[in-house]
Amino acid sequence: MILEYTIQVIVFQLVFLLVYDMFLKNETFFNYNRIYLLLTPVLALVLPLLRLEFLVEVVPANARINLPEVFIGTRESAIEILPTVVVSEESTFSINWWLATYILGVCASLFLFFKKYYRLNKLFSLNKIAEERNFKIIEIPNSNLAYTFFNTIFLGDQLSNEEKDQILSHEMVHVKQKHSLDLVFFELLKIIFWFNPLVYIYQTRIAGVHEFIADKEVVKTTAKKTYYEQLLNTAFSTQNISFINQFFNHSLIKKRIFMLQKNKSSRLSKFKFLIIIPLMMLMLTYVACSEDNSADLDSEMPETTTSEIIAKLKVHLENKESLSQEEKEQFLQLLEKREELLDKEAQANGKIVESFPRDGLAKVPFAVVDQVPVFPGCENLGSNEVQKKCMSDKISQFVSKNFDTSLGKKLGLTGLNRVIVQFRIDETGAIADIKARAAHPELEDEAKKVISNIPQMQPGEQKGRAVSVMYSLPIAFKVAE
Repeated sequence: MILEYTIQVIVFQLVFLLVYDMFLKNETFFNYNRIYLLLTPVLALVLPLLRLEFLVEVVPANARINLPEVFIGTRESAIEILPTVVVSEESTFSINWWLATYILGVCASLFLFFKKYYRLNKLFSLNKIAEERNFKIIEIPNSNLAYTFFNTIFLGDQLSNEEKDQILSHEMVHVKQKHSLDLVFFELLKIIFWFNPLVYIYQTRIAGVHEFIADKEVVKTTAKKTYYEQLLNTAFSTQNISFINQFFNHSLIKKRIFMLQKNKSSRLSKFKFLIIIPLMMLMLTYVACSEDNSADLDSEMPETTTSEIIAKLKVHLENKESLSQEEKEQFLQLLEKREELLDKEAQANGKIVESFPRDGLAKVPFAVVDQVPVFPGCENLGSNEVQKKCMSDKISQFVSKNFDTSLGKKLGLTGLNRVIVQFRIDETGAIADIKARAAHPELEDEAKKVISNIPQMQPGEQKGRAVSVMYSLPIAFKVAE
């Protein structure tokens, strides 16, 4: 889900920035800080896409029964391949306002980017003072500005020669270390993630680090006192262009002087950067767990060879119209041996596997349960298969009747949209442990609300005792275009 991914990216970037501001910002390892500020926004983009299997506890594949999808509204032949829960609405022209807003924001950001570049590009036609192999200097008439863009240094003609010499030393550091690349990188991020304020904060932080790096290099050859006086006594106007390195940025001058006066950080302070390792592990664990919860609602994944065998056998048995008592007993005996088999395979694979419960309240598969849960109105219908079909039909009718068909239009949806619902009919016959997975939280909430209102049933039974059974119900939500 794009929304979930975007939220995770923003949260991870926020955590990385908080760590920087709390532990690293005031350290004098400026080049390390630069690497951190360039690396962490990229990590925040990549980590939500990663899934490390060893961080996820393996769950057995036989704890859930898949109900057929339910079709809300008029059934169309294109949908009949899968029984579908679909909300049909009158054909209307619909706009995805979320997508339209995002594209509008991208276009506005692109416009501002090219506007700033156009203003800067006009300066390249001005008089060049010097042009060397690796850089060039352009003089700005009637100005006391000083800034750098890639290998071009812009100097106002009203600066004194002494000021120009010191500024040139400072700006050459920006040129040699290619600081403009960092700023342009964040400009591109701002275009794509224009709605994310943290990208703007990142760019401000790294612009400050650039100045600290340049100041540190300059004072190696210039007296600090002289350099302080120049920063304090000179009041310069600045260009409002976010991807240039400005020598006289008023908001940074006080901080630059503070960092120049600060004693060099101890070598032990470098270990603070190692905090990123446990931080990344926590983020990966969060991603793995959240994806694991989502996967529970999307599909059944076998955890070991034993589970694969049992799952295939289960499908085979459920496809049969009826089971003999001998087949039921054989399947139950296999399930009772499952814990021992899984323990052996778990030790061999180094995995922790949740074993099949042994008590009478176990979640028993539909194929072998003596008495399936009975939906009101399906009593006294005969065999398990008849009651199973009756319950499926009743749930389909209930969902079709109670699902809010106006949600699609309100959310700006079009076409077929699926909601996967997982729930349990517990040993008392009540609906419990409802989970839902959909493209919009509103759809998830609606599906949970509908399922939670399913009336009390007679619980399933196995060998005369109540059992708890899991169900998975796919719902397809259709909005006509």
